[in-house]
Amino acid sequence: MASSWFGYVVLVLLIVRCGGRPLYPLPSKLVDRDRMPLQTSRPYNIAHRGSNGELPEETAAAYMRAIEEGADFIETDILASKDGALVCFHDVILDLTTDIAQHKEFADRRTTYEIQGFNITGWFIVDFKLEELKTLQVKQRRKFKIISFEEFIAIALDAPRVVGIYPEIKDPVFINNHVKWAGGKRFEDQFVATLNKYGYGGSYLSEDWLKQPVFIQSFAPTSLIYISNLTNSPKILLIAGVTFPTQDTNQTYWEITSDSYLSFIKQYLVGIGPEKDSVVPAVNGYLQTPTDLVAKAHAHNLQVHPYTYRNENQFLHFNFHQDPYAEYNYWINKIGVDGLFTDFTGSLHDFQEWTSPLSHNDDKDNATKLLHKIATLVSPYQKG
Repeated sequence: MASSWFGYVVLVLLIVRCGGRPLYPLPSKLVDRDRMPLQTSRPYNIAHRGSNGELPEETAAAYMRAIEEGADFIETDILASKDGALVCFHDVILDLTTDIAQHKEFADRRTTYEIQGFNITGWFIVDFKLEELKTLQVKQRRKFKIISFEEFIAIALDAPRVVGIYPEIKDPVFINNHVKWAGGKRFEDQFVATLNKYGYGGSYLSEDWLKQPVFIQSFAPTSLIYISNLTNSPKILLIAGVTFPTQDTNQTYWEITSDSYLSFIKQYLVGIGPEKDSVVPAVNGYLQTPTDLVAKAHAHNLQVHPYTYRNENQFLHFNFHQDPYAEYNYWINKIGVDGLFTDFTGSLHDFQEWTSPLSHNDDKDNATKLLHKIATLVSPYQKG
């Protein structure tokens, strides 16, 4: 019954032009009911910005679709508006994924800021209040709204089973430079306060954590260290490609993946989230010899959650013959990762279900039932 209700709400979100008020109650009124627990026996299925291979990223519809398809965690990027509201959005500029250019009333907001040494021109999320952001549409044929961090949390809490959240503290240096909160509070303080408000907390695999699972992620090591003084929720250090330094400390890939650094940072983390081509390099579309990053991280008792796995041919290395299931098999069973950020939650869920030892008996029972049903249907037509 719960799944039918959830599917109906997904359909409503797909066809209705939502206003500023979400369809979900805030805070959730359904959080105390009994729900199927989070699975912890296989690598985590992390819905990267929702099921964004099917629906616009960071939208309620994308997150609800990911839950429907079997995601263990729904992942989001958290930024802040001019008035300090936390919102789910990937880019600090609004140009690429919204209809901001069509809003003449905001034409004079286009400006240039320096971000990590680069001058970027556009409409920046930090120059708009939440009420103004809610007037924008996320681009696609249907209309989708930007959602707040609290609306995102409500979607997870109201799922028919336990679904974790995996929010990223996005561009904290830029946000702290351009958005100010009362009492000298930082972006990180507001981020953790929101999690606390909705009951998120507890160390990895603790009783409290299993009730409301969360991983906190960031490309900024100093933000994660700062947050460690505010919450014991598990944290993941994101690692960009080998050519990108860290956002806040300007450290190289080689520095932050060294044994000495992992030995230091592991006191604040439970894992790392590397770009997958930095784990197994690719040349001309073909995978090369894997690095020792996974083994090195596991030696320091750190999980590895690489990003991002996509079904489209242009993102699949030739080794996999355009088969995403072959890619999942390689990363889970050969490389041995502990979680995967994917744009196609349903594909990863199907692969894990099909290859799970626990599913084989169910498959036999289902096959037997199907054969019996077929026999029952054709029996009236058999000759006596």
